[in-house]
Amino acid sequence: MDARTIIARVRDDQAVSEADLAWFAKGLANGAVTDAQAGAFAMAVLLNGLTRPERVALTRAMRDSGKVLDWDLPGPVLDKHSTGGIGDCVSLVLAPALAACGAYVPMISGRGLGHTGGTLDKLEAIPGYRAEVSISELKSITAQIGCAIVGASAGIAPADKRLYAVRDVSGTVESIDLITASILSKKLAAGLEALVLDVKVGSGAFMKDMDEAEDLARALVQTAQGAGCMTTALITDMSQPLVGAAGNALEVIEVMETLTGTGVTPALWDLTCALGGEALALGGLADDAGDGAGRIARALESGEAALKFGEMVAELGGPSDFIERWPDRLPAAPVVQEVVAREGGVVLGIDGEALGLAVVGLGGGRRREGDRINPSVGLSEIAALGDEIGTGQPLALIHASSEEDADVAAEAVRAACTLGDSGADVPPLVRRRLLR
Repeated sequence: MDARTIIARVRDDQAVSEADLAWFAKGLANGAVTDAQAGAFAMAVLLNGLTRPERVALTRAMRDSGKVLDWDLPGPVLDKHSTGGIGDCVSLVLAPALAACGAYVPMISGRGLGHTGGTLDKLEAIPGYRAEVSISELKSITAQIGCAIVGASAGIAPADKRLYAVRDVSGTVESIDLITASILSKKLAAGLEALVLDVKVGSGAFMKDMDEAEDLARALVQTAQGAGCMTTALITDMSQPLVGAAGNALEVIEVMETLTGTGVTPALWDLTCALGGEALALGGLADDAGDGAGRIARALESGEAALKFGEMVAELGGPSDFIERWPDRLPAAPVVQEVVAREGGVVLGIDGEALGLAVVGLGGGRRREGDRINPSVGLSEIAALGDEIGTGQPLALIHASSEEDADVAAEAVRAACTLGDSGADVPPLVRRRLLR
C-alpha cells in the first residue's frame, strides 16, 4: 500500500477498504504519510465523502492508531460530547453528576475552537488545575473518584491529532465524515461502553441549520454504533447562550452556583439532566432516560455531584477547599462595565457567534494556536431571548482587562442583539432525539 493509491481511490470515488484506511491512519501517526498527502486525502473526503462502512472503518483506524483504554470497574464507563456552543458548560456539571450515580467518566475534552469556549480552558480558570495528565493518571483518578475531565494525551488517537492540524489549514474542517472520525476516535479510545452526544444548532453553534445538525448527529450515532459503542444524540438549541455568561471563570461561576444550589441556571440544570438521563439509561443504571434524568437531578439536589467535582478538582491540582471557597479562588477582571441598549425593545435575536468572538477579542479565547488566554474576561448577565430591555438598560456586563477592550466589546454585544416590538420565538432546549 501507499498513500498515493489510497488518495486516488477516494479522489476517483472508488471503494476504499478497511485495510487501506488502517494503513493510512497508521501512516498519519508514524509520519509515513506527509502533510501534503494528508491534506490531499482530507480534500478528497470533503469533496466525495465516504460510505457509512468507510466512515466506521476510518474512525476505528484512527482510534487504533494509539492507546485504547480498557477498564475493570464496578460500573459502566460513560461519556458525553458536545459539538460546542456559547455558554455551554454542561460537562463540568454532568461528569460529577454521572459519577455520583455510579458511572465512571473518563472525559477527554478539548480547548476553545473558533468562537466556542473549551472545557479545558474553563477548568484551567481554577488555580492549579492540571488538564494534561498521563494515561495512568487518568485511569487512576477515574477509578478513585468516578470522573476526570482532562485533555487527550499524546498516546490517544495520534492520527487524529495529525489530521486535525492539517484540516485546519487546508479548508477541510467542514467535512462531516472527518468531523465524525475526529470526535469519535478520541472518545472511543477512552474505552467507553456508552456515549451521549449533544449536537448544537443555532446562531452560537457551528451548525446553524437544523438539516446540517441532523446530518451530523445521524453520522455520529451511526458511526459510533457501528464501531461498537451504544450511542444516542440530542439536538439542542444554541440560538442563545446556554447560561447567562460567556468566558472561562464566569462560566465556572455558573457551574458552581448550579452545583451548590446558590443560583441554579434552569437551562444548565435541564440539559444536564436530559443528557445524563440518556447516558444512565444506555449504561444500565436507569430504567429509561426519564428515570435517569431524575437520578441526575437528585445527585445535584443532594450535593453529591458538587462533592465529586470538588474531589476531582483537588486530585487534579486545584484547591482542596474549592467547593467551600470558590468565590475567592476564581480570577476577576479589573474592569466590569455595563452594555446598555441605546433603544429599548424585546430581544428577538442573539448572534451567538458574534458574542463568542467578542469574548475572544477580550482575550478569553485564541485567535491563533499558542495564544495565552485570560481566564477572567468575558460576558455575564447576558440578556435572553424574549427579555424586555428599556432604553439605557443593560444587555450584558463586560469583564475586561481595560476600558478600551470593554468599549470595543460593548459595540460587538449591541450589534449581536436584535431588539424589536413583537414577541420573540424561543425554541425548545431539546429540539430532537436521534437513536440511529
